[in-house]
Amino acid sequence: MITKDKIKAGAMALMLVTSFTSCADWLSVDMEDSIMENKLYETNEGFLSSLNGVYAKMNENYSSTLTMGAIDVMAQYYDVSKNSTHTYYAYANYQPEQFKSTSNALWTTQYELIANLNTLLEHCDEAGSALNAVYYPYVKGEALALRAFLHFDLMRVYGPIYRENTAETVTIPYAETSSKEIQPLLSAKTVMEKVIRDLSAAADLLKDDRIRTEGVLNGASDNPNENTNLRYRQYRVNYFAVQSFLARAYLWVGDKEKAYQTAKGLIAESEEKEIFPWTKKAAVTTTLNPDLLFSSEVIFSLYNTSRTNLFDRMFNRSVNLNSILCFQGETLEEGNAESKLTYYFDDMGDLRREYMWKVEEVNQSDEEGGTVGSHKVLCLNKYEGVTAAAHRYMIPLVRMSEIYLIAAECTDDLEEAVGYVNAIRAVRNCVNLTLTESDTKASIQEYITNEFMREVIGEGQLFFYYKRHAMPSILAGNGFKKDWSGNAVKSTVAIDMQNYVWPMPEVEMDKRVVSE
Repeated sequence: MITKDKIKAGAMALMLVTSFTSCADWLSVDMEDSIMENKLYETNEGFLSSLNGVYAKMNENYSSTLTMGAIDVMAQYYDVSKNSTHTYYAYANYQPEQFKSTSNALWTTQYELIANLNTLLEHCDEAGSALNAVYYPYVKGEALALRAFLHFDLMRVYGPIYRENTAETVTIPYAETSSKEIQPLLSAKTVMEKVIRDLSAAADLLKDDRIRTEGVLNGASDNPNENTNLRYRQYRVNYFAVQSFLARAYLWVGDKEKAYQTAKGLIAESEEKEIFPWTKKAAVTTTLNPDLLFSSEVIFSLYNTSRTNLFDRMFNRSVNLNSILCFQGETLEEGNAESKLTYYFDDMGDLRREYMWKVEEVNQSDEEGGTVGSHKVLCLNKYEGVTAAAHRYMIPLVRMSEIYLIAAECTDDLEEAVGYVNAIRAVRNCVNLTLTESDTKASIQEYITNEFMREVIGEGQLFFYYKRHAMPSILAGNGFKKDWSGNAVKSTVAIDMQNYVWPMPEVEMDKRVVSE
């Protein structure tokens, strides 16, 4: 089975990963570690083991903080902001002083992973490398792409809202070697140039990725002699994942033409070869292992065998109201003004509305932990456990619908833009949007925003979308408020632009002070 094989194969690599945990010298390797390192890279399997170790450890940041947890709370998906005792209260109210430990862990783990990728990359090209010609483009291509991906997400968290007048803002280091020397802080522009450079190199290395001719290969081979090393491409950085990262990066720096061409090319090839087909309605509506992730459309994802535990900790009805992440409201019924679903979805037939939510009775406790009552809330069941399904351990990091929406945002042809949006709406069982004479680029952008927030709930992308657009006001986590006459109306929350930028974590600032 893929998980057991990969986790077992990655055991030595994870031992190396844990050797990089010192905050003061996060790239240090002592003599014992060097011996382990050299042994690891003596075979093809050693290189793959090292890479698998990075994929496995990515779950530490991406299974919670950067997907379904903190970063989505900051996008105001959930009803948290008014509950001062809620686990995620500081994130909902943009209080970075209160989540320093999360920031320190995020920063440290990302750079630990980058350090291990840099070590792997150096061994890829050293004289007499054991890595053979078959594995070389995959291992080096995936490692380069992951290095760019991890830096890019650090930029999206800690960097400025990218504009011409902020491009020279000093932000984060871009680590490119295994040196233990403290790396210089670079401008946002320089970091993004390096991100795009690494992704472009990775795309060239992965141009012959099997996924382009054989699909995602999520299953055992008919050939009993074939191992799984070059299969399960949805769970590894494949050629199309690199293209999607490039589209994101180009859009982040404002190069809409390149973002458009990249997205359009990805869409065309995927459609022609049916590599990431739209998930069928029957797969979503079935009572046996429903596919609420629309998994066939996922370009790249984590593989997390503890996904059910994450769901139970954050979304399960058994979680107390002081910890659960839920929507405001008590009913799935149409037109209820006190339900966030009313302001969030525009079509009652939307599969994302009808099948991703359950009305549950959830207990609330006091500061001493005693139960003081219960309330009905709308619980997200997107990540609820399923059995014997290919998507049961999947946590999406990028999906095809985002690529359609990038293309929609970047084209100047309003009809084409609406067409991309409607392509998504059609497979989500929604009525088409109709382009009118009064529509403008701004009104189309609102359609894109609304569709994007429905598509990526629990996937950590909406906050970055808001940041990229420097949106001053967004739909509030509590969904509605009372107007002067007592009627429920849509509620928004004003966002201070500084709330889009996490302060540099103490673990990095302290290291730099010590080195001076």
